[in-house]
Amino acid sequence: MQPSAHSPAPSFDERLTAPRSWWVIVALLGVSGGLITFPLGTVATLGGLIAAGALAAVAVSSYGSARIRVVAGSLVAGDARIPVSALGTPEVLDVEEARAWRTHKADPRAFMLMRSYVGTAVRIEVTDPADPTPYVYLSSRDPEGLVAALEAARGEAGEAEEAPGAQEPQEA
Repeated sequence: MQPSAHSPAPSFDERLTAPRSWWVIVALLGVSGGLITFPLGTVATLGGLIAAGALAAVAVSSYGSARIRVVAGSLVAGDARIPVSALGTPEVLDVEEARAWRTHKADPRAFMLMRSYVGTAVRIEVTDPADPTPYVYLSSRDPEGLVAALEAARGEAGEAEEAPGAQEPQEA
């Protein structure tokens, strides 16, 4: 029998995209750029409109490109990649609890990937004793789905650790 191959497809994938209202603001900033350069002529007006709109669009797109994924036994949040074995039990935070963990309960050592326009979140304690980070705080529109994916990845990681040990006596 062949060992089961790990699926590279993420079990959870969320992009924290900016809300539609922000794109209206991008359009208005483009118009503002055109109005500022209006006294300089038509070409300058078009250039100002395009330049201001493009800069604002890049800023909003970049801010809204943060991703949270659970893939190959790891939690990937932004630039961080944390093995699920180094994480404790995830906790779903409702709007009020998420606000509390963003403000007065927040620890400055925590890893936080938060977006103000996403009300709910997940908080996961870091259990690795070598890591000074106390917990990971992630804004999520689907916190229950993220928790389920983390639990599934933890279960798969546990099975993967047990599987080689179970196969060794068979080979001997």
